[in-house]
Amino acid sequence: MLKPFHVEMTRLAVGEHFSANALEKIIAANLNQDRLLSQIGHDEYHFDGSAFGKSYQYVETQRALIGSSLVANDAPAAWSAFGRLTHAVQDFYSHSNYVDLWLACQPDGTVPTPSEIDPVDPALLNNPALISGTIYLPVEAFYHFHSLRPLLLRILPRDSHAWMNLDSPKQGPNFKYAFQAAVKRTKIEFEKTTKDLLQDLYALFVDQ
Repeated sequence: MLKPFHVEMTRLAVGEHFSANALEKIIAANLNQDRLLSQIGHDEYHFDGSAFGKSYQYVETQRALIGSSLVANDAPAAWSAFGRLTHAVQDFYSHSNYVDLWLACQPDGTVPTPSEIDPVDPALLNNPALISGTIYLPVEAFYHFHSLRPLLLRILPRDSHAWMNLDSPKQGPNFKYAFQAAVKRTKIEFEKTTKDLLQDLYALFVDQ
């Protein structure tokens, strides 16, 4: 998703748990995942290219780094790792067809509200039809130039990031579902990360 939405989602999901200082560092690390060098050759940072195995491994590596950093009394390193983790899981919903699959499996063609989306439906997470957008370089590098997008969409395949992304409301009504799913998933990842932390390490992490 675009940077303002990563900020909003992170604040909505975990803002109440962290001090202002910790939250600022988490958001900074989250946004840093969208720097140019992190866009090239790092599908796992964004759940791109259907690299789901690598992406889940990346998430767990960041989670382990949070624990080891806290044990070493290095809260800033833990906050940065959590920021990277949250960016990855948030991008899963805006870079994949998870929302499409979830809507397609609703009974009798019902259309639930975005707030009803289940972000971790096992049947969908393991669905062989689940894919995420591939970034086709060098052509897709020009996607950031809005005037060129109509031309690029005629050239790029349907499994490209350009076609599949739900990075902003301009991409259609499914953006709201991706947004809500990402907020919920961020909450889940916070709970998963902190559930086994000792009290003193939890206090260090949230900086409260």
